[in-house]
Formats: sequence, structure tokens, C-alpha cells
Amino acid sequence: MAPKDDTVTRTGLTPQELRAVETLYRAFSEGNPDLLDEAVTEDWQDIPLNPGQQPGRDGMKPLIRGFLAAFPDTKIEVLDIIGAPGRAAVRAVMTGTHSGDWFGIAPTGRPFRVAIHEFHRIADGKLTHTWHLEDWFGWMNQIGARPVLAEEAGR
Repeated sequence: MAPKDDTVTRTGLTPQELRAVETLYRAFSEGNPDLLDEAVTEDWQDIPLNPGQQPGRDGMKPLIRGFLAAFPDTKIEVLDIIGAPGRAAVRAVMTGTHSGDWFGIAPTGRPFRVAIHEFHRIADGKLTHTWHLEDWFGWMNQIGARPVLAEEAGR
């Protein structure tokens, strides 16, 4: 096992690009969907869209509000931002407490820690595209809502 490295990497981006990336995550951690106006283009593409999410920047704002109702103490810690011209890769971790309905799962009051891996395209200092992957299966395990497999159900 590799030794723990607490160094946060932020490399390869202009200050304006770095600010846009960090502001996207602040929108969730600070509970302020309007921060998206500073971070992403109006026609920003979030790929894949979440269930019920409309496209574009304004389509994400209600999702952030619902997300914060389910996880009011959400914090996103960005661990690495690695960039190249017009692109950024982010490794982060999201923590919080399951305090409201999410994915149709009633609140459990349990804390969670979810890995986030995302890739962004950036133009003129704003994100134009985001491809995201969060460990929602791991989240289900942590809150005790893991789907039962057919073998476990005795089928």
C-alpha cells in the first residue's frame, strides 16, 4: 500500500480556469446554486444527466437544492485538479449525512463518504462540459440501503 499523501495537486490550469472548477464544487458545499453562473456556461453539458435533471446550467440548480435538502451538511473536498489546455480532471471526496430523501431512499441519518471523479472542458474561463462519476453504490452500502442481489434473496 502506498504511503498516504496529503498533498493537494492543482496544476496545468490558468487562475481563471482553476477558479471556475473550484466554484463548481463550492456551489454544492456552500449550498449556493447561483455560483454556477460564475463557473459554467449557460448551455453547459452535465454528462450523464441525473434523473429528472434538465440540461444546461439552470437544469442543475434545482438538483443542487434537492441535493442539499437530502444532505444539508455536504462538503466536497477537492483532492486533485490536473489540467491541460481547456481540460481538467478532478479527484474529490464528498461527505455528509443522509438527512432527506435521495434516490427514493428515506433518510437514514447515517454519515457517508463518496468518491468523485470528473473531467471538465473549459472555454473562456467557464466549464462547457462535465463528465462525472460518483460512487453511489458505495453510498448505498454506507447508509444501509444496498440493493439485495437475487442470490441473497434465495432465488
